[in-house]
Amino acid sequence: MKSFVVEDDGTMGFQIAPMVDVVFVIMLFFMVMAGAVKVEKELATKLPGSIESSGAVEFNDETIISISDEGEVSLNDEPLDPADSTALPALRATLMRLKESADHAKQPVVVTIESDPHAKYSRAIDVLNALASAKITNVTFNVNEE
Repeated sequence: MKSFVVEDDGTMGFQIAPMVDVVFVIMLFFMVMAGAVKVEKELATKLPGSIESSGAVEFNDETIISISDEGEVSLNDEPLDPADSTALPALRATLMRLKESADHAKQPVVVTIESDPHAKYSRAIDVLNALASAKITNVTFNVNEE
């Protein structure tokens, strides 16, 4: 597209029609691309708020899984699996029984993983795999800095 044209007297004149066409094409491009933006809706988070309740509030028992700096795993201060076990069979079996009894009682299972700051990250992943196999999803993390 040429926007300048040589006129009869030798001077170049400015043509506005090609410029308007370009502006319309650019505007059309942005209008089409604005509809292609994806809205992220994957995380359904609920912010804490204040709710008035008429009755007593029931608090769930919390299960604490501890990971020592050597890699030993214990459940509520009861040692379960040694540091060399990556499958954590005792922890898996205990968590599955805990989840089954909580489902029968219609209570959620609340688990907190307390890790030593010097524990290996792979050990926390082993514990998370055990929780996933037991289908426990209400998990929080805590690091002991004693």
